[in-house]
Amino acid sequence: MTGNVTTVDGRVAGRRGQATRQKLLDCLSKMLGSAPYRDVRVIDVARQAGTSPATFYQYFPDIEAAVLELASETVQESGELSALVAGRSWAGKAGKQASEELVDGVQSFWRRHEAILRVIDVSAAEGDRRFVRIRARVLGALIKPLAESLEESRSKSRATGEPPATAVAASLVTMVCGATAQAKSLQTAGAKQAEVKPTLAALVQLGMTGRKPTK
Repeated sequence: MTGNVTTVDGRVAGRRGQATRQKLLDCLSKMLGSAPYRDVRVIDVARQAGTSPATFYQYFPDIEAAVLELASETVQESGELSALVAGRSWAGKAGKQASEELVDGVQSFWRRHEAILRVIDVSAAEGDRRFVRIRARVLGALIKPLAESLEESRSKSRATGEPPATAVAASLVTMVCGATAQAKSLQTAGAKQAEVKPTLAALVQLGMTGRKPTK
């Protein structure tokens, strides 16, 4: 970690303290992959990290605060999603490749952050406004540049009567993220991942261009 990391009582943590704090977050992240976060106890995280509950409480007042820290780190890393859109063309073969790479990038991001993203989604669905804002920022990292790209391409073609660019971008992002988050359920329902992935890319290209994708 970099920058000034403070303890609960306001002291600046040294390098060793920062490493301990990060180890606690890493252990919590792993535990969230197999248990609901409200079932995770401080003593379990501390034991997994090879330290004590007292040490945990030096850096976080409770599990929820640590979960929110993991969520905030995910928001910071979501900037990589914007790079999937920057400078891309969505028409023709180049657009096919851009759409495929966008789907690949989203799926890769979701796999790396699956546990905390699931917590964010569930908590946001329950109406926790903190997590609603966090989810909006994660999705916005892709929706905003995608909408801007669509508006730019429309301005060149002078198209009229099209759905709002932000609505199109939000729909596409929700589709890709939802299909990624529910991959196992879709597989159980008979939708093979090998077929879903190119279908998502084709729908992204269709949504961004309004034209049937080229093969």
